[in-house]
Amino acid sequence: MTDRATRIDTALRQAFAPTLLQVTDDSARHAGHAGAAPGGQTHYSVVMVAVAFTGLSRVARSRAVHDALVGEFAGGLHALALTLRTPEEAAR
Repeated sequence: MTDRATRIDTALRQAFAPTLLQVTDDSARHAGHAGAAPGGQTHYSVVMVAVAFTGLSRVARSRAVHDALVGEFAGGLHALALTLRTPEEAAR
């Protein structure tokens, strides 16, 4: 089985066709916090730029990402720190 970061990357690429995607495992920084597991792979940061976010509010963008990762949340993903932008926003 692949690691969670790879699965998150694959799911987000399929759902949003981003021009930029960075998935970072922040689990080690959250050891001992709520939702942390001994093996890690529970807390991630995602930076994504995608045309698909055009016209969506910040909340709608986050919901769309959470919907794309519903299986990961069911399997132990606890938290995401999201930075989600359109190409125009990223260019500013």
